[in-house]
Amino acid sequence: MATTAPTYGYKVDSDEKVTHVMVYTSASLVWGEVVVKEMIRVSTWLRTNTAPDRITLYNAKSLVTTSVNNLHPTAYPEVNIAVPQIIAWHLAPPAKDPIDYDPTEPNRHLEPINILLSTFLIKGSLRLSTNADLKKYLEVTREAYTALYDVEISNLIMPNLGPIVVPYILVRQDSSIFTRR
Repeated sequence: MATTAPTYGYKVDSDEKVTHVMVYTSASLVWGEVVVKEMIRVSTWLRTNTAPDRITLYNAKSLVTTSVNNLHPTAYPEVNIAVPQIIAWHLAPPAKDPIDYDPTEPNRHLEPINILLSTFLIKGSLRLSTNADLKKYLEVTREAYTALYDVEISNLIMPNLGPIVVPYILVRQDSSIFTRR
């Protein structure tokens, strides 16, 4: 039986907005509302120097994703997650941002890949130089979070959970196993 969280009375200033996000950790999936400055592009926020050390989600729900024994989310008025614990992040569907690249840019392509991330399988595309492949990209990039496009997320031990389909996701590189398709 799912529990419902009471609406938390957080404050939203005139220069802020509320966005629904989904956050993946090594053992759970958490979704809720994040309050950010209006000018922040939430889908790419963790790749910027404006990202905080901790993300606060309001009216949140959490689901343990490492066991089939707990199939019901737990509700919380507020959840605080340290950014280094976040292994993946995206806007909650159906929300989406405009794409963050020029699709007509020459010498770039989308490479279909899979990522194994805790108990999740993420199928998507990585935007690469036409002179690079997955191996070269991973050797030279030093970013904490990598962007994937046109993504389908499923849980390998909880098939009833998905798939979750989103246009964009950030995955923590040092927590991901990258595979070519």
